[in-house]
Amino acid sequence: MSKKTAEKLLKQYFGYDGFREGQEQLIEAVLSGRDVLGIMPTGAGKSMCFQIPALMMEGITLVISPLISLMKDQVGALNQAGIHAAFLNSSLSVGQYAKALAYAREGRYKIIYVAPERLETQGFLDFVMSEGIKISFLAVDEAHCVSQWGQDFRPSYLKILDFLKKLPYRPVIGAYTATATTGVRDDIMDILQLQDPSVITTGFDRENLYFAVRKPVDKYKELVSYIRRKEKEMPGSSGIVYCLTRKNVEDVCYNLRKEGFSVTRYHAGLSDMERKENQDDFIYDRRQIMVATNAFGMGIDKSDVRFVIHYNMPKNMESYYQEAGRAGRDGEPSDCILYYEPMDVRTNRFFIENNEDNEALDEITRRLVKERDEERLRQMTFYCFTTGCLRNYILDYFGEASPGYCGNCLNCITQFEDVDIAREAASILRCIKANHMNYGVTVIIDIVRGAGNQKILSRGLDRNPEYGSLKEVTVPRLRQIIQELLFRGYLELSNDNYPVLKAADAAEQLQQEKVPLLMKLAKEREPERSAGRGKVRRKKAGAAASLEEKDLELFEALRALRKEIAAEEKVPPYMVFSDKTLALMSAAKPENSSEILTISGVGDYKMEKYGARFLEVIARRI
Repeated sequence: MSKKTAEKLLKQYFGYDGFREGQEQLIEAVLSGRDVLGIMPTGAGKSMCFQIPALMMEGITLVISPLISLMKDQVGALNQAGIHAAFLNSSLSVGQYAKALAYAREGRYKIIYVAPERLETQGFLDFVMSEGIKISFLAVDEAHCVSQWGQDFRPSYLKILDFLKKLPYRPVIGAYTATATTGVRDDIMDILQLQDPSVITTGFDRENLYFAVRKPVDKYKELVSYIRRKEKEMPGSSGIVYCLTRKNVEDVCYNLRKEGFSVTRYHAGLSDMERKENQDDFIYDRRQIMVATNAFGMGIDKSDVRFVIHYNMPKNMESYYQEAGRAGRDGEPSDCILYYEPMDVRTNRFFIENNEDNEALDEITRRLVKERDEERLRQMTFYCFTTGCLRNYILDYFGEASPGYCGNCLNCITQFEDVDIAREAASILRCIKANHMNYGVTVIIDIVRGAGNQKILSRGLDRNPEYGSLKEVTVPRLRQIIQELLFRGYLELSNDNYPVLKAADAAEQLQQEKVPLLMKLAKEREPERSAGRGKVRRKKAGAAASLEEKDLELFEALRALRKEIAAEEKVPPYMVFSDKTLALMSAAKPENSSEILTISGVGDYKMEKYGARFLEVIARRI
């Protein structure tokens, strides 16, 4: 590979002076004709690893992409950078599709994004088999979708291999994903039949992200409090609130709108037109907050999302980290907060039981996938109750070593103390064993706390010898203790729709030994901090936080110009220049084209297109 050529293209089209970790190695491997598997966290620049080689190789690069929104966003960004690219999916009319293929035959596009379903259509096959058409490189984006053991399995991805077999020659194949366990990595390489691939894993850690798990009594009240604080400290901050169900999305969005927040919504129950309008409102900064199910977000390259709040617990760590990773793609400090409540576990179990994707699998595989999903839900639940470093838990889940203390998660900045829970544990275990039937967590807690509700009294559970034995212990504390006993293997939770607690074999040994059972519990309530962090944050969000007060006015003027240009060209503002690039302009105050080209994010194409207008605004305010 010509490193100089690759770096020149990187600066010319994308405005960056150097490659990030892993990018250069992946690009070099592809250009040498070697298959690759790139595992890089959200925001690490995976797309650059196949877009730069596409510009340097002969022929056409096909990018397999799972979602229309992902394709449109990346193709839009490429065209905005001066690179001719196109997408082929169901959003195009028959006429538009035919026109795109005609342009492709003429050699107008170096990069074509295509939905996996299109690979088997006769029209597309006729195109790739046409004389003079050479597919040099096949890039599989979101490659974890090919694995039925992955968190987002898409059966349509299995068509990729059939497509490759129909080609008269085998192109270089690159597979890219943000989240993949060891098993999923192996699956990707096996299913796509990667040949001696160069496997590059850059690490899953995103140091700029702050992680927190909270268990508020009133989630909605806490959400409103957080957003109000954020608006006060960081005016104009963008954020995503993820909910498990459409009903939750509707309720949260409606109530936030009544509170006066700039908010919109996204879920599969809306019409295609409304989803598109709402998504555009968020991307184009017409709405600051998006309330959505997990149907929203893949491929949305909005770089200035300052917070991602999970109003409900997701069903696995892969989904959580991918969704949380949509915060702070520009590298600026951002918050990832999860609100936990026990009902989330039951809702996720229902989704696992009724997974429509699994219907396409045979009975044995379907059962194995279900068991895998249930284990992942257990790991996700343990994340919500761990007293250790949250970042360490995430990295350990993906097989990456970490120091065990990050200093930038709620657990690391909360004081804990070792508490002996042997008495409570013994009482809970005796309570479970004394019952003639097995009950869930809520009923067991009601018994040991001496609740007098109808369910307890009508079933005679007030006659349990442990009834009221732990009446002084709060419900949240008892839930923590039960989760700790589940985590340590003293209790088991059935996999039914209404899971019940059972004493595991290890519980007998625990009761016989009669030794202290230490558990880390929060020593005191976390003090109020600015935007969820231990230090006071500046008034401006993200990149602007480092600017001197005198430069903030220029920064806002540049943002206003960017918004004006974005409206003219009908593109999201971040596709013109990122906040980070505008902040660098505000600090450096370039006076000519040569100086503005030294700013990260300003390439030759954008300098020629926009440079004069930005230099004019800067000159007026120097």
